[in-house]
Amino acid sequence: MENSYKYFENRDCQYYPCHKELEDLNCLFCYCPLYLREHCPGNPSYIEKDGRKIKVCTNCIFPHRAENYEVVIQMLKE
Repeated sequence: MENSYKYFENRDCQYYPCHKELEDLNCLFCYCPLYLREHCPGNPSYIEKDGRKIKVCTNCIFPHRAENYEVVIQMLKE
């Protein structure tokens, strides 16, 4: 896929590929902008630490899939 405003792949990143199961890895949302949302379309897991529930998105690829760009942007507008 070609880099654009909807897609960016940074093969020079020291962590690339952070999700090995994706062929086209969209790095535009390297840090997920939906992390603070209680309900997101991804597949986070949760751990408890010091009595607090912590969202763990390590295995979530939702924001890194190019076809999900519009969904992420729409959720940010809400």
